[in-house]
This record gives sequence, structure tokens and C-alpha cells, in this order.
Amino acid sequence: MKSTFSLLCFLLTVCILPAVADNLTRYVNPFLGTATLWDKQDLHYERHKRSRTWGAETFPGAALPCGMVQVSPVTMFHSGSGYQYEDNKIYGFAHTNKGHWNLLHVPLLPTSARQINADDYASPFSHADEEARPGYYRVKLERDNIMAELTSTLRCAFHRYTFSSTAPKRLIVDITRNNNRVTDWHLRQAGARAFEGWQDGEGKIYFYAVSDVDITSVNTVKGKKHSVMVVNFADIPDSPVLRLRIGFSFVSVGNAKMNLEAEIGAQNFDDIAQTADSCWESLLSKIRVHGGTLRHKRIFYSCLYRSMMWPALRSDVNGDYTDVQGRICNGGFGYYTLPSFWDDYRNKLILLGLLLPHVTQDVLKTIIDMGEKTNGYMPTFFHGDHASTFVAGSWLRGLRDFDLQRAYALLLKNATVPGNEGRPYLDEYLKQGWIAEEAVDDVPYFDEYRAAVTKTVEYAYDDYATALVARELGDTANYNLLMQRSQNYRNVFDPSTGFYRGRTANGRFVRQFDPYYPYFAYQFREANAWQSLFYAPHDPHGVVSLYPSKKAVEQKLDSLFNQPWRGYEVENLTGFIGNYCHGNQPGHSQPYMYYFVNRQPKAQCILDSIMNHYYDMGREHLALAGMDDAGEMSSWFVFNAIGLYTYSPADPEYIVSVPLFPRIEFQVAPHRTFTIIRQGRGSKITSIRCDGQRLHGWFLSDILFKQGKMLLIQTAR
Repeated sequence: MKSTFSLLCFLLTVCILPAVADNLTRYVNPFLGTATLWDKQDLHYERHKRSRTWGAETFPGAALPCGMVQVSPVTMFHSGSGYQYEDNKIYGFAHTNKGHWNLLHVPLLPTSARQINADDYASPFSHADEEARPGYYRVKLERDNIMAELTSTLRCAFHRYTFSSTAPKRLIVDITRNNNRVTDWHLRQAGARAFEGWQDGEGKIYFYAVSDVDITSVNTVKGKKHSVMVVNFADIPDSPVLRLRIGFSFVSVGNAKMNLEAEIGAQNFDDIAQTADSCWESLLSKIRVHGGTLRHKRIFYSCLYRSMMWPALRSDVNGDYTDVQGRICNGGFGYYTLPSFWDDYRNKLILLGLLLPHVTQDVLKTIIDMGEKTNGYMPTFFHGDHASTFVAGSWLRGLRDFDLQRAYALLLKNATVPGNEGRPYLDEYLKQGWIAEEAVDDVPYFDEYRAAVTKTVEYAYDDYATALVARELGDTANYNLLMQRSQNYRNVFDPSTGFYRGRTANGRFVRQFDPYYPYFAYQFREANAWQSLFYAPHDPHGVVSLYPSKKAVEQKLDSLFNQPWRGYEVENLTGFIGNYCHGNQPGHSQPYMYYFVNRQPKAQCILDSIMNHYYDMGREHLALAGMDDAGEMSSWFVFNAIGLYTYSPADPEYIVSVPLFPRIEFQVAPHRTFTIIRQGRGSKITSIRCDGQRLHGWFLSDILFKQGKMLLIQTAR
């Protein structure tokens, strides 16, 4: 079957290749991003609330690139990834994770307790007895003196528990709980050494588990507030180890068993862990950095590792998947979760396409399948319509194993036909060229309004991206229409303030306007007016023309980075340079605006500051400036560390900056490498040459990149 062939291709190209000599996985720290920022020196404001700020919300558990399974400890339910470094108890080891307050399917916790309290069963642990590396996690559970080890394949988890020699072996299955509302569940014994079932909460996941010890019973334990299920194993005093192999599927228990037999079978724990390490080694070695500090190398490979976790596989080894209509299908391709488009369209999905093109093309097929089964609208995520950027940017970078015409039909409907599944408030946008915001005063941060300014400027960019697809397909009429609409960002620019600003239905700018005050969804999405400056990645020169002069733009940029944050205590806004917020995505392209007013060294000063200070923050040096958001924060670092960034991700080009490392080798094809050389130690780029030919301007085309040439970036102080 084609799906089986695709899986074999994945294993051959990513997992079976021999590890290179210097073992890049040793640089990866899966704990990076699990800690929370608490101190004023990191937050740039005084923390008064008892609740946590949003950390990167990463998880330390075992996973393969874009796998179905992420098996990881849970220290708190209904938190970002379920794991917070400052916590000291583990409730179980869950099997799905994204870091977005969801998932955490089927939590399991071993115990040797003869009496289990369903309201109080979590085990204390210490970071001194905890270890994580790509594809492997280990921790000592202090309550019962059990060493728990975890590893995984694409669709399966392997648990190895070492008990004290005389202790009974039991397994708590917290089947009624994950990070969502669990609506249905089932668990039963399925043989002398097997149990099976499902849990329905953010997707119905099925599982089939096999142990190497006989199961004596499966029963429910009820407490005053909570209940759990318990799997009881036979006592074998001279064998302290319990091994548990678990297959998962979003289709059926039978498919979960099939996945288990195909991916683990009779293999032992150490073999699976070594295969996972080799898989990550092969992927990480596609970008090899030379020189630089050990600290930067560790951050780089930790970020590269984290960038490759999502979207997550949802189809089985035979290609079966459950579609958006709840039907079991088989399209002959890997079916994935919907990308986090608002977060990761900016850079992460492009990096995914460069490193895992086969996965990326299957993701493109997935979103086409989703869209055609959702009234013909391309799926959106949270805000904007950025599948358009993903489709255009992928196709124009040479990923062609998907049906562009079918994708375009969905994108065009999103851009031109109002409907519940498409762009919100599209009718207003089409009629007047902007989305109106309500005329209200004293809006608290978390109130939900239209985020009308952000929608308007992002729809303009989405129109541009869709226009690029129209041009590829020869649809001249819609290309011209969409390109005209791509200028709609101008309609919400207020020249009297120099900011984008909300407009009411009668066209007047909203009365309540303080560029320093942050909003969750009033005028701006998760930002203030400063953090929303200059957004129009397809037309930076057009943005400059909105101001009286380039000098005026430079002064505005200077103010962005030097006007201090005014102490607003907001959980999802952290990591400030002035009012620039690296802890959330809206401003991530802002430093590059200096390029377009002939002040590139100022941009590099900001980029260097971010890379040097915002990726191992906090008391334990394990915090990022803000949420990793499915890899977007990590991908930002990867691109900037190698001196290339996806300023306009829909366009097949990269803005050039000063690399963090003096030499980078990027494998752009199996036998083709693009080499980046930095000469000098300054922040000012004096010349950019590709194979000896001087580049005109700041952008490197994807064509030159894919040809496997050498880029020489010369700098001066």
C-alpha cells in the first residue's frame, strides 16, 4: 500500500541513517522551555498574581519527529504541556502533547501501594533523579521507589518500570482525566498480559497495551472526588522490572494493536530508545553548526529538536485515519493534525518543509482533505487565514507532491466567500477594506472583541499569499483582485499617531487608543499597538511610505525598542526589549524593519540581544521568553542563528542576517549542502556573496539556497 511505502520512506530517510560521529543529540536539552518566569528582571514587571506566567510550555518526554505519541510526565493537569519544572509531583505519564492546554491522553502511573487513594496518588520526584534526551525520559518516583523509563516510536510508547524487588506491581490508569473534558472512556483486560480501551477527550484515542507480566485483574478505585482504574499484575519477587508496550490509534483498538505489532513487536526497550536517538541524530545533522560557544550550540540543537514536534501524525501504519467528519478513511498519505497556523506560519512550517519535506507534503494533503470536507473552506487556526502562506510558501519552494488546484479552490473561497468556516467578518473586509472594531472604553485585557486591526492586516497578507497561488495557476483576474486587496493594511494606519489603529463602522478611528496598553482581542490580537507596528511582510517599502521619511521610521523603531514596558501584568506577554515582546509572535519580524531604512546594524543588535538573552532565561536557565507555540519560538532561533529568516514566508526567499556561528552546513538534498560562512565579528554586513557573486539587496532566493552553494557574509564593526 502507498501509505506503508510512505512510512518505510520516512524510516529510511530519517531513522535508519547512521548517526554521525559527534552525536548531536547530546546537545539537546528537552527540559529547555519547561520552566516558568517569575522574577522582575526576566518579566520586566512586578509579579503580583499567584498564577504562573505562560512559559514556553514544552514537555521533556519521549517523542519522534511529528509522531502520534509524545509520552511525558504530568505534574499538573490543565496547564500548558502538563509539565512545569517547578512542580514536585507526578500524576502520571500521558501519551499526547502539544503544549497548548490540551491532549495528555491516557495518563499512567506505576505504583506498589496495596491500598490506592484515588484522590491522592501522585508521586513526589526530584530533578536530581530525572533525565531526558531525545527519545528517552527517566525519573524516580519517590512515593514507591520506582524508576520509570519511557521511550517511543511514531505511534507507540514503551514504559519500563523498575520496582523494589519484593514490591507488588500495579498501574494506575487515570482514564477519566486529561487536559480536556473527557466525555467517554473504556478499559478492559484483553488477555493474560494485555489490556485495551479508549479515551475520548480532544479526539478519541484507542490503545492496546501488552506487558511482560501476567495481569491478575482490572478494577475501579473510587475516591471522594475522583476515580481511577487500576491494572494489577502478578507478583514475581525475583523480577523487579515491568515492561509495558502500548500501541495507539485514532481509528480503533484493532489498529492500535496493529501499530504496536508493526513498530515495536518483540523489540526490547533499549533497542527502541537507540532507534529514537538515531532518528533524531539523522534529522539534527541536516544542519551542522561549527564554532560558536557550547551554550549557543546547546540552545541551537534544543530549538531545532523542539521545532520538529508538530503537527502530529494521526494515521496508522496501514494509512487509516479518522477524518473531520468522523469517518474512517485511507488516502494513501500520512494524515496529521491541523498546524497551529497563527503561531507557526511565520517560520516553523517553512523549516519543517526544508527538513522533512515528505511530512510537510502530507500535511498539505491533510489540510486539503479537511477543507474539502468542511464546506469547501480551507481550515483556519485561531486567527488569520495563514494556510494560504503555508501553501504558497511550500509550493514556491519546490514542494509539489500535492494538488495545488484543489488547495487553491479552498483558499479562494476563504478569501472571497463569507461563511462560518472561513474568515470571520469577511463581508466587512470585502465591502470596505477593513474590519470595524466596536466603540467602547476601558476594555480589560482578556475581554474578547474582534481584534479587528490584526485581522485586517493579516487578511491583507493572506490575500497576497493567495494571489501568489493564483499567479502560479494563471488566474490573472483573481491575482489582480487579491493583489489590490493586499494593500488593505493601509486602511487601518493612523498617520496622526504612526500606528495601526481600530476603526469603527462609520470609518472613524476608535476613541480609546493607548499604544502601550495590551489587548487580548480589542483592536489587536495579544498585543499592543507598538507590538503591531509595521506588519505587512509582503510590502515593507509600502509600510515605510506611510511615514514622512525613512528617518521617521527609524525613530519609531528606536522608540519601540527603548520605550519601557509600563508594568502591565499579562500572563502571555513576557520577554521585553522596550515594548517589543519576544514572548509572543505578533512582533517577531519587527527588528528587520531597520533593513528597509538602511540601518541593518541596528537590526542585528536587536537580533543578537534576543538570541543571547531570551532562550535560556529564568532561575534554572530553562525558560524561553514566552510560549514555544508548536515550535515557532524555537524555529525563530534556528533561522536567525544560521543567518537566514523567513521575513515573508509566502515568498521563496530569506532575509540575510549575521549568523551566530562562523560556519553552517545545511543539507538541502541527500547529496547537496548549502554552506554559510561568516567573516568578521561585527554586526554590520558589508557584503553578501553567493558562490562569489555579490547579492543585490538583503534577500537570498530559495533557488540559490537549494542549489547547494556557498553564502559568504562579510561583516565589520
